[in-house]
Amino acid sequence: MINTKIYKAVYGLSEKLMAAANKNDQKAFDRLYDELKALCLEHQNSNKDHPEQWETLADFTEDVSDAVPIYQKALDKATAINSKDHMSSIGYSMAKLQIELNRTGEAIKNLQAAKISANKIEDKELKAEIDELLASSLIA
Repeated sequence: MINTKIYKAVYGLSEKLMAAANKNDQKAFDRLYDELKALCLEHQNSNKDHPEQWETLADFTEDVSDAVPIYQKALDKATAINSKDHMSSIGYSMAKLQIELNRTGEAIKNLQAAKISANKIEDKELKAEIDELLASSLIA
């Protein structure tokens, strides 16, 4: 379970990042992104480290090729604590970027793993999105 204080900080930063992005305020976005990254690095490999903070950092990473390794870090942490919800969502998000990078083999592997993890979660919408992307012509 994610530390409440860290969860609130990550959630607050993500809301501010979305607002900055919606306003096309790159300067504020970059400053907030750096704060989120610093938060992740501060708690890395501690008992407060959690996949959700890394997943959020990857979500806001603008360069697709930079985001994939951050998602991988989040996925490794989710796997270590056997968090099926995080394993499913991170695998799905990472696969979408891998498709964009024409790394379809890796995308299929991550989607298949996400589908297996999703068998144990309640989020029907995420399950449907995983199934849809697996069946799509993008990776066929």
